[in-house]
Amino acid sequence: MAKKTTAGFIGCGNMGGVLAGVAAKALGGDNVYVFDKHPEKTGKLSLNYGCKIAELPVILEKCGIIVLGVKPQALPGLLESIKEPLSKRADRYAVVSMAAGVKTSAIEAVLGEVPVVRIMPNTPCASGEGVILCSKGSFASEKDMETVLKMFEPAGKLLTMPESKIDAGCAVSGCGPAFVFMFIDSLIDGGVRAGLTRAEAKLLAEQTVLGSAKYALETGAEPAKLKADVCSPKGSTIEGVAVLEEYSLRSAVMEAVKASYERTVELGK
Repeated sequence: MAKKTTAGFIGCGNMGGVLAGVAAKALGGDNVYVFDKHPEKTGKLSLNYGCKIAELPVILEKCGIIVLGVKPQALPGLLESIKEPLSKRADRYAVVSMAAGVKTSAIEAVLGEVPVVRIMPNTPCASGEGVILCSKGSFASEKDMETVLKMFEPAGKLLTMPESKIDAGCAVSGCGPAFVFMFIDSLIDGGVRAGLTRAEAKLLAEQTVLGSAKYALETGAEPAKLKADVCSPKGSTIEGVAVLEEYSLRSAVMEAVKASYERTVELGK
C-alpha cells in the first residue's frame, strides 16, 4: 500500500489557512497538521476541515510536506529554528514556501540540500477558482513537484514555471485580486450613482466580473477583441470605454503590476 501523503502547515494566516483547507480536501483532514501561534486559527481549521492541531516538533518530525506559511520578513528566523530538527530526518520530505520574493536558493542556503518547492497562491484559492504558481528548487524532484501539485489541486489552476518568472507572475495573479476587488467596488459605486441600491449594484458587478472572466477563459479570445464585441457604434459601452481611456485605466493597471513586481523583488533581498 502506498504511503499516505502528510502535510504540515507552519503559519495559518490568511493564505496559509486557505491552503491548509485546500490540502485537507485533497488529502483528508487526518493527514494535515497545522501549527500557528494564534490557537483560534488552527482551531478553525480543525473544526471546518478536520485538520490536526500539532506542535512544531511534530510537524518537523512526521510530515512529508512541510509548508512554510509565514511572511518573508519572518522566514529567516523560522528557517534557522527548523534547520537542526530537519537535519536529523532520515526519510525524504519536501519544504514548500509561499514567501513572496524569497528564492528557493535562499532556503537551500540555510536548510542544505533539501527538496524545496516555491509556490505563489492567490486568495481565490479559497473558492476553488484560484491560481498557484509553482517552481522547484535544485534538489526537488519531479515526484516532489507532482506530490505538491496533487495536494493543491482543489485550489483551482496550478501553473509550473521557471522561478525567474515567479515574481512577475505573482504581481499579476497574487496581487491582481486586490486590483479586481477595487474595480468591483468602483462598479458598485457607479451603479449606486446611477440609481441602483447597493445590494443590486453589488450583485450585478460581482456576477459581471465572474461571467466575463469565465467567458474569456472558455473562448480563449484576446480580451481586446471581447471588449470590441461589446462596443456598438455610437453605443453606451464605447462612451464608457472612452472615459476609462481618458482617465488612463490601462496605464494605471500596468503601473500597479509593475510596482507590485518591484516590491516583490525587494522582499527577496
